[in-house]
Formats: sequence, structure tokens, C-alpha cells
Amino acid sequence: MERLEKQLGLLMELDQLKSVLRRTRVKSADGRLENSAEHSWHVALMAILMEEHANEQVDVSRVVKMLLLHDIVEIDAGDTFVYDIAASAKQEQKELEAAQRLFDMLPQDQGQPLLELWLEF
Repeated sequence: MERLEKQLGLLMELDQLKSVLRRTRVKSADGRLENSAEHSWHVALMAILMEEHANEQVDVSRVVKMLLLHDIVEIDAGDTFVYDIAASAKQEQKELEAAQRLFDMLPQDQGQPLLELWLEF
């Protein structure tokens, strides 16, 4: 039961990713800002749909996992505009601390491999 509670705890925490706004606007009539959850979902779907166009063999399952995990740290660290050099300099440490906190919410045998996958990304 403790394992399930930890997994559900992280899932509930990850719901906050829907509130992290990016600088990218979605293709819609209102041109609203995209949130980080939408971004992760969209790039994961892109990996699935565009797999056939890769220049070499791709483990799409691994890539999708990476893409779904890559921005979860923005829950704590926020999204940094790619051209904001000053903020980007501090972002790496903030993201590492966020990754450690989030993946530590899981059972060790699940959290550690996911942290390693996030670090690889």
C-alpha cells in the first residue's frame, strides 16, 4: 500500500505541471500560452508519429518516456525562456534539485531509474 501511495502522491504532484505556463503560444484562435503538460504531451506524440523519419533506429518507447519526464522539474524550477542567459545559468541547479525531490517521492526502485533517464535527457 505504501508503494501505491507514493506513486499516487507523485501523480498528484505532477498535476501542477498544467499550471506552468511557457512562452510558446498554441495554435488556437485565442493564441493562449501553452502549459508544460501540454508541451510534454505534444512532443511525446511527435516522437511517436515522426519515428519513421529518424536518421537511425530509435527506441521510441524510451524517447517517449524521456519526453514525458523532461519538464516535470518545472513544477519547482519554472520554465526559463531559452534566450534568458542570466536565468538559464541558475536553472540547471534548480532543475536538478527539483528532479531529486520529485523522483524521491517514488519508491527507490522506480524513482532512481527515472531520475537517471531524466539526467540522460
